[in-house]
Amino acid sequence: MSVNAVAHLNFHGQARAALEFYQSVFGGQTTIATYGDFGMPAEAPGAANVVFGQVVADNGFRVMAYDVPGEGAPIAQGAPTTRRENGTTITEEPFFLSVRGETVEEVGALWERLAEGAKVIEAFGPAQWAPAFGMLTDRFGITWVLDVAAEYTRA
Repeated sequence: MSVNAVAHLNFHGQARAALEFYQSVFGGQTTIATYGDFGMPAEAPGAANVVFGQVVADNGFRVMAYDVPGEGAPIAQGAPTTRRENGTTITEEPFFLSVRGETVEEVGALWERLAEGAKVIEAFGPAQWAPAFGMLTDRFGITWVLDVAAEYTRA
């Protein structure tokens, strides 16, 4: 048996823009189905919103997203709840999305694209536990941790 855990992100009218942005950062193919595609009348409010969406890339990146039905404030309008204080990450968020790669160059390139319009929490650079690490909250309110896998030796 094989299973995969995939982040499923919830938005309020921003899912299409988020999925298109993540595809521009990580590559791959985007699939989007709207509430209208599933039978909601085209003139109904929210018919163009995403009921199912995903980005799947050959490099292993995968994320799913949809627009929560009904009215709601866009997620990115609130101030991010994650910050660094005295070398410690302080947060009220239930999760971060983590992206790990093999080289500083490949992860650094992803960082540069993902950081467009983001709030940087910890700048991408060398860390005690990894050749490079960084944390940011993107323009859609999602907090990401990007790092480079460290080579560990077993004792």
